Amino acid sequence: MAVVEDLIRGQELCCVDVDESVIEVVRFMVQRHIGAVPVLRQGELAGIFSERDLMTRIVAEGRDANQTRVSEVMTPDPYIVAPDETIENCMAMMRQQSFRHLIVCRGKQLKGLLSMRDVLLHGLVEKDGEVQMMRAYIAQNT
Repeated sequence: MAVVEDLIRGQELCCVDVDESVIEVVRFMVQRHIGAVPVLRQGELAGIFSERDLMTRIVAEGRDANQTRVSEVMTPDPYIVAPDETIENCMAMMRQQSFRHLIVCRGKQLKGLLSMRDVLLHGLVEKDGEVQMMRAYIAQNT
């Protein structure tokens, strides 16, 4: 059974600091094509900032992204999963809580960010492997 660590292995660890402006963080996210980013305070996890935070706390409220610090609009105390958590449990948690991203930590050490895209792509690869095995089995037995 696959675990989170299998999906985030080799992933670039992207994070931002609580004192950065929202516009700086959004530009960072756009450059890296990511939808969420862990937010650190003095090297420790303080929260997560996502596209949803941008829409609900900046755009919808008419705030100035140049003047607003990410610490003011991030989601504090995000859900965290361990690297040895199963992909199935993460998928269930994401579906139940309506999350598209989960922060991965071992103890207090940030290890990565798991996205729904990562989980879905893993599922597709897994299913494709099963289909290939079934085709080989059918071809062999006909």
